Amino acid sequence: MSQPRASQKDAYSLILEAIDTGVYRPGDRLVESDLAERFGVSRTPIREALQRLETQSLLTRDGRSLIVASLDHNQMAELYAVRCELEGLAARLAARHATDEEVLVLRGMVEEDRGLMSDPSSLARANRRFHRQIHLASHNRYLVQQLDLVYRSMALMATTSLAAEGRGEVALGEHSSIVEAIARRDEQAAYQALRDHISEAFVTRLKLDSRPLTMR
Repeated sequence: MSQPRASQKDAYSLILEAIDTGVYRPGDRLVESDLAERFGVSRTPIREALQRLETQSLLTRDGRSLIVASLDHNQMAELYAVRCELEGLAARLAARHATDEEVLVLRGMVEEDRGLMSDPSSLARANRRFHRQIHLASHNRYLVQQLDLVYRSMALMATTSLAAEGRGEVALGEHSSIVEAIARRDEQAAYQALRDHISEAFVTRLKLDSRPLTMR
């Protein structure tokens, strides 16, 4: 069943969102005609969107077909290294520039997310919103742009670290520590708390990925 008809210029963002939310996962084949029907968009903007996504390495070729790319161990490690530093910088700048209202929003997100502990998919979406809010609170447009690129690549990971048993509760505790450091205007503490949070998420993901397929 196709979704409500969208503006032709939205084809790229529609496909990107579908990858980000797990509608299409690493290894899935993307067919131009199927996408056009699903999103109610003509094939020309779909074709252009697929070409753009391939250029950005979010899609890769399998013969004549385009499939959602996946990250190998080294690529994932490289991505987390960059993410760790950029997110830490975002937290540092948020501690310096965030308005009182932005801090209230961040605190509210942490509290609201406590109700999502039993739903890893919803918690993962909420997690992205939380991190995005910190990016915006940095009040640095160039940093936000770079983090958008990082998160675009994060969509190529087949699982969320929040699916690991107990990780959701621990992650929310880490979120709370980050917010309180920002609220105190403690730039170094905010930077370190965010870096530690990303590092723990990476360790959890490595453990998940090392499990035998029969256990997943």
